[in-house]
Amino acid sequence: MSVNNRIKYFREIKGITQNQMALNLKVSRQTIVAIEKRKYNPSLELALKLTHYLSISMDELFWLEEDK
Repeated sequence: MSVNNRIKYFREIKGITQNQMALNLKVSRQTIVAIEKRKYNPSLELALKLTHYLSISMDELFWLEEDK
């Protein structure tokens, strides 16, 4: 199974840049890029910060998908 996310989708809807999100969450822009591209799964703490920051539920932001 792999973890998918809609971080980029919600970030863009809210007009937030990767740099702005990274600064506000105290992570690097490269971390945001890696999470959006599914190269890196955030820690539980960062996942909770992302949902709070974007004002959405965990289920809206992350979901599991069966590997093909």
